Amino acid sequence: MFDLTGKGALVTGATGGIGWAIAETLHAQGATVAISGTRAERLNELAAKLGSRVAALPCDLRDRAAVVKLAEDAEKALGQVDILVNNAGIQYTARVEDFPGERWDAIIAINLSSNFHAIRAVLPGMRTRNWGRIINIASVHGLVASVEKSAYVAAKHGVIGLTKVVALETATTGITCNAICPGFVLTPLVEKQIGDRAAREKIPVEQASRELLAEKQPSLAFATPEQIGALTVFLCSDAAAEIRGTALPVDGGWTAQ
Repeated sequence: MFDLTGKGALVTGATGGIGWAIAETLHAQGATVAISGTRAERLNELAAKLGSRVAALPCDLRDRAAVVKLAEDAEKALGQVDILVNNAGIQYTARVEDFPGERWDAIIAINLSSNFHAIRAVLPGMRTRNWGRIINIASVHGLVASVEKSAYVAAKHGVIGLTKVVALETATTGITCNAICPGFVLTPLVEKQIGDRAAREKIPVEQASRELLAEKQPSLAFATPEQIGALTVFLCSDAAAEIRGTALPVDGGWTAQ
């Protein structure tokens, strides 16, 4: 049921953390994978780790034309894009009145608009084949808000809205569209938050980590990139054929409060 042999998968933001775990897991299930990110050298290193059935495709997701070209290049490299995982994301924190306009534009472009442009580019091929899986890596912040994260929260709420629209527009087809909403996952992005907190409050990193989890995540444990990868594979499977337009939290109970 979870065999993805013969499927082509495009994963954005695949140079580390969640994106790399997703690419590895899809590849392990037999998919041919195109990994994308901004650092060509890093992409080539990771492609070498997978060894076969892989393409490295650098892309600046802030550029609409570049996103369209990425989809075209993935079609050529994979033969077809059956699975699209929109994972790339960036973060910046500041109060609304202090939030730089250029940071807002970049976060909306990468975290939201690139999802739309990539989906728009791959949907025609999926419709022709009457099969596809679109998985948007949103965030718990697509469901709830936190202070000083206006652009990120707005973008991730937008991702969930986009997910629902695409799911409705493909509801009578073999194409599904869903969002995964991680809470705290121990990725470089979260490690930076922990390090910044430790430095700001002059406390050990371990204490900063515990306090961060205690504020939001009742399980007091980080989700793992591998768990996100496994959920992605499930959503690609026949078992998930009638899961459409959902926002699935992997958040240790954060949104249950």
